[in-house]
Amino acid sequence: MSKMDRIGVLLVNLGTPDSPSTADVRKYLREFLMDKRVIDIPAIFRWPLVNLIIGPFRAPKSAKTYQELWEDRGSPLMFYGEDVRDLLQKELPENYDVVLAMRYQSPSIENGLQELIDKDVKKIIVLPLFPQYASATTGSVHDKVMEIMSKKQIIPDLEFISNFVEEPLFIETIKERAKEKMNEISDYDHYLFSFHGIPERQIKKGSKDGYCQLGKCCNTYNKKNRLCYRAQCFHTARQAAEAIGIPEDKYDVVFQSRLGTDPWIKPYAEDVFKALPSKGKKKVLAFSPSFISDCLETTIEVGDEFKEEFEEAGGEHWELVPSLNDHPLFVQCLKKLVLRN
Repeated sequence: MSKMDRIGVLLVNLGTPDSPSTADVRKYLREFLMDKRVIDIPAIFRWPLVNLIIGPFRAPKSAKTYQELWEDRGSPLMFYGEDVRDLLQKELPENYDVVLAMRYQSPSIENGLQELIDKDVKKIIVLPLFPQYASATTGSVHDKVMEIMSKKQIIPDLEFISNFVEEPLFIETIKERAKEKMNEISDYDHYLFSFHGIPERQIKKGSKDGYCQLGKCCNTYNKKNRLCYRAQCFHTARQAAEAIGIPEDKYDVVFQSRLGTDPWIKPYAEDVFKALPSKGKKKVLAFSPSFISDCLETTIEVGDEFKEEFEEAGGEHWELVPSLNDHPLFVQCLKKLVLRN
């Protein structure tokens, strides 16, 4: 490839409602939850579940929560994404074009791809902003990109990045974010790495040769489980704990945001953190390493709701480490990922 060839970079995050109004939140939830990779049940059952139960009843409650999250610039997930896009554009060579898209709602992946094609790029690097691969996130982005590009007459070279759990600068950014809080309070009793949960069935569907048993198999990270979401989460926590200097007996890995009655990957966050005060662990520093920007699941769920429940159980101090957001080290992490590809 010539140095004069244009290269496109498509950064993709999950998405956010256009506003915190009930109508916009309902629209977002319907698109998100109708994705067959998110709720992986037959469409004949998924449609009434989303459109007749979850959408009508969950949207008003979620809208109130989004109103708490919303800032003057709008949704943090959106404006941090725009900041990272602009910062990464400045860091890359002149023949690179960086575009931000969302898997659900706007700006759309379709418009993002077309914008890059209109710039006559020879190659497009698709970089989902999810550190750990999961079918419902990264897999869905890849799926959507291929669906859109399959309808094009001329298709540029495509490169997909599946995860970046082993990128040193990703771990270094988590470490730097943690130091900001640990410089304020140094005597935390315990540390909690809380990742977004997914149904156990999704892990089993992607298991290579039946390797994933949702247990001790995640204690090591190897070629058989390198795209197992749960194994990647444990691997992320181990690397971050080692970098920060957290002993193995002073942290837990948990999973949050369960939906429905089917079993999701464990340990469940609320089961773990509610029991900590009774064990004498009353000052906790929490991390959300499956999210690269502040959002509903970090700021509100882990930062506010978990804190309230922890204190009700007898805890004294709960603090959330900020997401990577637009941290300079995270921008350098993305730069390395792009140039390597």
